[in-house]
Amino acid sequence: MMRSLHAKRWIAAMLMCATGALSSAAVTAAEPAAKSAPQQASQQFVDGIAAVVNKQVITLQQVNKEARLAQEQLQRQNIPVPDYAVLQKQVLQRMIMEELERQEAERLGIKVSDAQVSQAVQTIAERNRITPKQLRAEIEKTGGKWDDYLQGLRQEVRTDLLRQRTVDSTIVISDAEVDAFLKSQGQSAPASAPTAPEPAARPAGPQILGLAQILVAVPEGASSAQVQALRLKAEDLLKQVQGGADFGGVAAASSDGPQALDGGELGVRPVEGWPDLFIKATQNLQAGQVSGIVQSGNGFHILKVLTRGQPQSQAGSPSAPPTTAQQPAPMQQGPMMVTQTHARHILIKTTQVMSDEKASNRLAQLRQRLENGESFEDLAKRYSDDATAPQGGDLGWLTPGETVPAFQRAMDALQPNQISQPIQSQFGWHLIQVLERRTKNMENEFRRMQARQLLFQRRVEPAFEDWLSQLRGEAYIDNRLDPASNRGRR
Repeated sequence: MMRSLHAKRWIAAMLMCATGALSSAAVTAAEPAAKSAPQQASQQFVDGIAAVVNKQVITLQQVNKEARLAQEQLQRQNIPVPDYAVLQKQVLQRMIMEELERQEAERLGIKVSDAQVSQAVQTIAERNRITPKQLRAEIEKTGGKWDDYLQGLRQEVRTDLLRQRTVDSTIVISDAEVDAFLKSQGQSAPASAPTAPEPAARPAGPQILGLAQILVAVPEGASSAQVQALRLKAEDLLKQVQGGADFGGVAAASSDGPQALDGGELGVRPVEGWPDLFIKATQNLQAGQVSGIVQSGNGFHILKVLTRGQPQSQAGSPSAPPTTAQQPAPMQQGPMMVTQTHARHILIKTTQVMSDEKASNRLAQLRQRLENGESFEDLAKRYSDDATAPQGGDLGWLTPGETVPAFQRAMDALQPNQISQPIQSQFGWHLIQVLERRTKNMENEFRRMQARQLLFQRRVEPAFEDWLSQLRGEAYIDNRLDPASNRGRR
């Protein structure tokens, strides 16, 4: 399934409420039956087991707590709330996947610090042109709890780190693929050419596309009879939507996608950043229209176009990412004067032996030695854990966006020859020194970089979803609320 890099889109939905992208109407009261169901279930099965994931138990009480939150979220988004039994099953499926991610992150030693969560909050606030304090006030004003928001954000950061560790390095985009992509966009130019394409070859302007999906997943190894039955299910769901049923409500009740409880929303991005299959299926659709059934290796998709056209300001946009990970920008053309920074660094990676505190303290000691006159190059060669250590930590000329946000911010704050305090990124702890800066027309390089990012975006999400599917297929899962979903699993 085409999973967003930011799996828990309820964070973005909360932010949409905060920035005016959703209606500010008061949250409507739940139906009496829906309100009483979780209470009755909790009273009856306080110690009941909803699922076992490997050796970890998920209790029905935990499911009911998350179901109540999901119910409130759907109401805030004006999405019809499914029957409570259906909502429980959808919530549990999401919890199972989150538990598998948590276990794998723990196995790989991936931890999310409070500093990383705070930085993610800062990033969201900056992209929406408000302060973190204002962000919190808006989240709480729309009925959300700040602690729940932070917990969801922590899971988002963990998912990003997990994807970076397991999948990103497997996605290789060749120069030939970049050339072919630029040619297909009417922007072909030799890699070394300083000139822009002829104006006549330029597209009318960058286009964005927002999509939602209903997914009927097809298990690996399914028989032809099973595939046919699942296609019939997809056709029935399509008929419901075509007959006037709310797309988000059908997604919340019936989609197998991880975004089901967000009304199936996949987000907004440049058109070129979507998988080819989705681009072709929606190329003739306008906002509000729904595709036919689209078959992929993961199952049957029904796509709805939410947004199509020119990009708007990112502030308040439903596509604003909930973490520090950036979506690729739409393709742009024209002279682009960019300030590049020549920098070097010393990296201390954290391990079970080298804690965050020890790494920070070591860099503080190295910084003191640098202030006492020792050579940055020599200390980098001796102590840095980065591949640039033999070059004295030299990173060469860096273009904005080429490094992770935490590193970029610290580097941008330095004057030439200044050395930063120890700063943390997902790679470890750094000391950064800026050597010099220059301004250069980066039009051609930037177009190639954008093309590479868009091609990466097309591939990384299906690759990560395949990886998650494999992770789930190898796990022991006993889903007691939906035993049928256990078929074919160990």
